[in-house]
Amino acid sequence: MTGTANTTEILRLENIHVVHKARTGGLFRPDRVHAVNDVSLSVHRGETIGVVGESGCGKSTLARVMVGLQKPTSGSVFFRGTNIDRRSASTAKAYGKAVSVIFQDPATALNPRMSVHDVLIDPLNVHGIGSKAARESRVAELLALVGLPPSAAEVLPSQISGGQRQRVAIARSLALEPDVIVADEPTSALDVSVRAQILNLLTDLKVQLGLGMVFISHDIQTVRYVSDRILVMYFGRVVEDGTARQVFEHPADPYTRTLLGAAPGLLTH
Repeated sequence: MTGTANTTEILRLENIHVVHKARTGGLFRPDRVHAVNDVSLSVHRGETIGVVGESGCGKSTLARVMVGLQKPTSGSVFFRGTNIDRRSASTAKAYGKAVSVIFQDPATALNPRMSVHDVLIDPLNVHGIGSKAARESRVAELLALVGLPPSAAEVLPSQISGGQRQRVAIARSLALEPDVIVADEPTSALDVSVRAQILNLLTDLKVQLGLGMVFISHDIQTVRYVSDRILVMYFGRVVEDGTARQVFEHPADPYTRTLLGAAPGLLTH
């Protein structure tokens, strides 16, 4: 797909390394696993970056770095030009609001004991956003944004379908009006019949709200459908980085060509 990103850079990663210690061998000797190896990228408003690779390539670890759940072993994360390792409390709060995440499985990402209403209003309460009336109005607005009826507010996540649960998870990710959404395999836990609906919803929301988006998947055809730019990861490294058209029409790395040849994809257009 093609998209128009503006010039506002929200998030930049420079030379990110994430090294985990593992125990291998008969004597349980410590070993080092390079989950992410010297990865750099930037995210602008209005742009979708696709990150694709097989399971274990480091893409989900990279997502955790982007949303602040994983501290890199080395390298720098910049938020609106400020290194967040040296951030003030106010910058940290702004970062938490500006960069949001959608997890793979909404069944585990949503609290099963909270109604949809409570799931959506909780981040507004935590951050002290607006008056009580304003928060209630925002919940109704979020439901409408993701195509759910007002009656959905009163049910538990277990009482709705997987696709509807993922819509709730998307609504929650939008609650604080973020600049960037990191979507980590947001359709892989869903039935094939609803995957395209969720992809179309994410694409529409990106355009409507001017969001930056990082879309992470093992399916290169799905990544192609939603992305302006694609990064291909292999064993923690980025082996290809280009526009969606460049990556598909002129793949430079043999691993990218292997992915393209192996994946018929979810959608045909």
